[in-house]
Amino acid sequence: MQAGPRASDAASFQPANSRTLRLPTIVRLRWLAVSGQATTVLVVAFWMRFPMPLMTAGLLIALLAAANLALPLLYPPAHRLQPRAAFLLLFTDLAQLAALLFITGGIANPFTLLISVPVIISSASQPRNYSIALAGLAIAAVTMLAFSPYPLPWYDGAPPVLPPVLLAGFWVAIVSTILFAAFYTYRVSLEASELAEALAATELVLQREKHLSQLDGLAAAAAHELGTPLATITLVAKEMANELGDDPRFGEDVQLLRSQSERCRDILRQITTLPSQDEAHMNRLPLSSMIEEVIAPHREFGVRITLVEESGRAGEPVGNRNAGILYGLGNLVENAVDFAREEVVVTVRHTAESVTVTIADDGEGYAPEILSRIGDPYVTKRQRDDSAGGLGLGLFIAKTLLERSGATLTFENGGAERPGARVQVIWPRSMLETRTEP
Repeated sequence: MQAGPRASDAASFQPANSRTLRLPTIVRLRWLAVSGQATTVLVVAFWMRFPMPLMTAGLLIALLAAANLALPLLYPPAHRLQPRAAFLLLFTDLAQLAALLFITGGIANPFTLLISVPVIISSASQPRNYSIALAGLAIAAVTMLAFSPYPLPWYDGAPPVLPPVLLAGFWVAIVSTILFAAFYTYRVSLEASELAEALAATELVLQREKHLSQLDGLAAAAAHELGTPLATITLVAKEMANELGDDPRFGEDVQLLRSQSERCRDILRQITTLPSQDEAHMNRLPLSSMIEEVIAPHREFGVRITLVEESGRAGEPVGNRNAGILYGLGNLVENAVDFAREEVVVTVRHTAESVTVTIADDGEGYAPEILSRIGDPYVTKRQRDDSAGGLGLGLFIAKTLLERSGATLTFENGGAERPGARVQVIWPRSMLETRTEP
C-alpha cells in the first residue's frame, strides 16, 4: 500500500484525445447518404411521378459519391481525421444536403430534419469549437431553406402552399432539434470518454499494485539464478585462501574476497527465504492488520487518526491480501486527512453477516452540489478552497476498486454535533473472509 502509486499518479494518466473520427466511418456514412438520396429521388421521380429537377439532384448526388471515392485514395484505410479535416468533410456533407433540399421544396421538404445528422456526428467525435461552428452553419442553412423559391415535388397541378406560421414552426422545430441533439450527444460522448479514461487509469493502478506484489518472487528467482555462480566464486576463493593464505602480497586480499563471497551468500539466502517467511503475512491478513496497514502511512501529516474497533478483534475475518482494497481504503483515508482540521476517525465493525469501515473527518464536508456526483470521474471540488484535489480521478479509482471487491459505498455529511464528511464502506463478510478447508 505505502509503496504503491497514489491518486496523483493516476490523475496524471491522460491519454491522447480520443474524440477523433475514423476515415472508414465517415466513408460508410457517406455511402449510406448517397444510397438513401438516390433511392428517394428515384422513387419520387419515377414511381410517384412527381415533377422535380432530376438532373440537378442527380448531379449533386454524383458529386458526393465522387468525393467519397476520392477519400480512400488520399488517405490510408485506418487514417484518423484531424479535427480540421473532419470539419471540412462534415461541412461538405451539410452543404450538399442543404443544396439538394433547397431545390426540392426547401424547409417544406419532410427530409429537412436530416440536416442535423452532420452536427450530431461532429458533436459525438469532434472538439466543441468545431461542433459549435458546424451547428451555426446548419442553422444558417435551415434559414436559407425557409426562403427557397423551388416548389415541393407534388402531384400535377399546384403544389401545396404552407402558411408562413407553419413554415416558422418548421424552422423552430428543426433548429431546436439540431441544438438539443448536438448538446445531448456531446455530453454523452464526453462522459463516456472521461469514464473510459478513468477506467484505463484504474487498470493502470491495479497493474502497478500487482507488479509491486510480485517483486518478492522476482527477487527470489534472481537469488536462485545467482546461487550457482556465487558458489563457484566461493569455492575458488576458498582454494586460493588455502594456497595463498600466508602470502604477504595476496593473503589479505584473498581473505577479503572470501569473506565478501560469504556475505553475498548470506544475503541471497535471506532473499530466497523471504517468500516462505512472509507468505502468511503477505497473503492472509486479519481485518485489524489490514486497517492498520491502510492508515499507517498517513499518521505523519499533522492530523490525528483515531481507530475505533467497535467489535474488537475476537472473531474478526481473515482474508487474502487484496491490493485493490488496500489502495481504495488508503485513498479514502488520504482524502479525509487532506480535508480534516484535526482528526480523522476510522471505525471498524464486523458481524456474522457484514464488515463495515467508516471514515469520518472534522472538515467542512461535501458541497451539496457535489455530494450527489461523488465517485464520478473528474469531480474535483469540495467546500474547502485551500486544498487541491482529493475528490477527482483518485476517488473514482478508489470507489471502482472497492466496488469490484463487493463493497457498497455511501458518502454523506455529518450532523450538527460532528460536522465533516463521512464515507461508509460495507462488505458482505463472505467477500472478505477466506475460509480454510480442514
